[in-house]
Amino acid sequence: MANISLKQLRYFDALARSLHFGRAAEACAVTQPALSMQIQDLERELGAVLIERTRTGAKLTREGEETARRVASILAAVRDLETAARQGDAPLSHALRLGVIPTVAPYVLPRLLPVLRENHPHLDIELRESQTHHLLADLAGGRLDAVLLALPVDLPDIETLPLFEDEFVFAVPESRPEPQGALASPDMFDNERILLLEEGHCLRDQALSVCSLNRAGKLDTMGTTSLSTLVQMVAGGFGVTLLPRMSLDVERRPGVRLMRFAPPVPHRIIGLAWRTSSPKKADFRELGRIVSALTHKGIPESGAL
Repeated sequence: MANISLKQLRYFDALARSLHFGRAAEACAVTQPALSMQIQDLERELGAVLIERTRTGAKLTREGEETARRVASILAAVRDLETAARQGDAPLSHALRLGVIPTVAPYVLPRLLPVLRENHPHLDIELRESQTHHLLADLAGGRLDAVLLALPVDLPDIETLPLFEDEFVFAVPESRPEPQGALASPDMFDNERILLLEEGHCLRDQALSVCSLNRAGKLDTMGTTSLSTLVQMVAGGFGVTLLPRMSLDVERRPGVRLMRFAPPVPHRIIGLAWRTSSPKKADFRELGRIVSALTHKGIPESGAL
């Protein structure tokens, strides 16, 4: 039986994520020779070369890539075990590492964080905002406890909790002639310059899917990473876009006309995701309850936009 230590696994995990011996050693608070020796010991115990050492850093071998996936899962299970041993009876009373996608964070966190601070003063929350695939990788690897994102999530060993529906609205320059009819429809995108977030943002994929934008006019991302930039471009007359309803209190501005879609109204489902093995499920359900209540309270219902 191989004599593998958690120290070796943690050092290898840091190296697999950074692909740089110096940065991995710094993350583990050890010297670079000490980290390198532990990696060599791990390779010897497994009887496989995991790292291809290059002049500029490191590269995972095929065996190293598979080992990295398994090591991340093992370390996540160890973190869950440590958390379970410390877990108290009161929900949201310990540390919580929460990931949030960029098209949700600016519109939920300003309402959520004061409520958590007031009602759960012992909660030590750590936030990370990033694209969905990065957050899910950190979730699976145990570096995050939960992620607030758009569903669905089709990954093994990940459990999800739907919280609320977030409708899309059509944003068009106010300088354009007012379109006929009170409601928008997908055919209004025909022959339009459609402004979308850059690839990697799930909102881009949802917009392409729910409104059949792939069959519409010219698509334009221009490397845009925020909804605020999209709205400014619409206000300047550079094109049209879709906005999630939850963003309107923040992103609404002069020069932009907002229109609802005719039924069936395109929407996304916002929810929480966590590892099935996590002992913090009571925390996640309480957090989900709070987010859902705040969001329903903060997003306008079926009145005028």
